[in-house]
Amino acid sequence: MPLDPATRPASAAPSGDRDLAGHAAGPGRDPLPGAHKVVVLALDGVYPFELGIPHRVLGSAGGRYEVLSASVDGRPVRTDSDLTVTPGHGPEVLAEADTVVVPPYALSPASAATPDPQALAALSRVRPGTRLVSICTGAFLLAAAGLLDGRRATTHWALAHHFRELFPRVELDAGVLFVDHGDVLTSAGAASGVDVCLHLVRQDHGSEVANHVARCCVVPPYRDGGQAQYIERPLPPASTTGTGPTRDWALQRLELPLSLDELAGHAAMSTRTFARRFREETGLSPGRWLTQQRLRRARHLLESSDLPVERVAHEVGFATATSLRRHLAAEAGVAPSAYRRTFRASEPAAGDVGEASGHGG
Repeated sequence: MPLDPATRPASAAPSGDRDLAGHAAGPGRDPLPGAHKVVVLALDGVYPFELGIPHRVLGSAGGRYEVLSASVDGRPVRTDSDLTVTPGHGPEVLAEADTVVVPPYALSPASAATPDPQALAALSRVRPGTRLVSICTGAFLLAAAGLLDGRRATTHWALAHHFRELFPRVELDAGVLFVDHGDVLTSAGAASGVDVCLHLVRQDHGSEVANHVARCCVVPPYRDGGQAQYIERPLPPASTTGTGPTRDWALQRLELPLSLDELAGHAAMSTRTFARRFREETGLSPGRWLTQQRLRRARHLLESSDLPVERVAHEVGFATATSLRRHLAAEAGVAPSAYRRTFRASEPAAGDVGEASGHGG
């Protein structure tokens, strides 16, 4: 006699049933032979949201990754929420990993300075050459193990001061979403875990696969800017001498070669005062801000128009197409033509879910 659906345990799902949410991730979610093995190390006080990011993102890559979870002792792990999780493996599986991800966990001043010895012992099982990835406070464990010494790294911006005090040998950059050294990657807080996992897919399998994964996860394939835009900064009192009106003025003239003198003149400030006030209000230098705005408009034109790259460069204020290519490669890791192909290829076919919204993921 079949179980009533309301009382059927999850393990008793009828043969052939498949998780409908899993179906949204596309076919081939089971790991392929020889799939890249990713182990997510869940520490005491782990944050549930970030704990699930590697499985959700990397697990949507058509079986190219096998994503496993582990605890430091093979036992259930208390999260920072009102639930406990039971990873499928103990620390021994870390020795088999191709990539190890350390998601964030709750920190106290004491645990930040001196991590759980079991966590450090678990990390010591990782084979040389294994790629290491941290999300948010996971960077504290990597730093405590000496794995970030002499390297540029990041963590959540709100913890930047504390991190610098504890680990002065690490070059902390609190203004970026992630830092990639190839063998070690660190990312900022919360949703930046999605950014760094998509970056892993992009590095391992190219933009087309990463863009498909992003669409499955209903997130942008590439997020503009860094975490500097989220940092809480005390703003100067609102006044007619702020740089906001000049920023609005510049956005209407991005195709022009705007100089610092012109921007400062519009704001009726000296160049030195303008540059200082601009950074206080935006977290960026005027030149860096202009480049970001030009790249944002260039990406929009590449996605939504058939304008030649040379014309796109002219429309957004880059002197040459070569300049646009150089800046876009530095910002997004791709050339304009590759960026356009990726986003054009990702547009939903007629009748696809989400067509009415016009969003391409």
